[in-house]
Amino acid sequence: MQIPSDLRYSSDHEWASTTGTVVRVGITDYAQDALGDVVFVDLPKVGATVAAGGSLGEVESTKSVSEIYAPVAGVVSAVNDALSANPELINTAPYAEGWICEITVEDASVVESLLDATAYQALTNN
Repeated sequence: MQIPSDLRYSSDHEWASTTGTVVRVGITDYAQDALGDVVFVDLPKVGATVAAGGSLGEVESTKSVSEIYAPVAGVVSAVNDALSANPELINTAPYAEGWICEITVEDASVVESLLDATAYQALTNN
């Protein structure tokens, strides 16, 4: 299982990377593996305001449907439209082409409150 050390993680198995005040969000390798083959992604709407821990959308797999939760509060500024035609990108490249959306935040330091790679590794080993 991959847990890149340069990302932050939520206890709901989302990852976050920050560039300025933009936070790119996806689901972790652990989450995509637990889901199985992803067949559909319900993406959030650009311009939607989201609360930390609030719903961003859903990921549907051959096993189940799971909520995607926002690891930070802000405004959805971009979505990965490639997932509409190729939802399997979440399985094949969860930390690259399989990203879900970008959220613009007022203060990027909020990402520091998320789990680092070591803490997320400990969470997934329990």
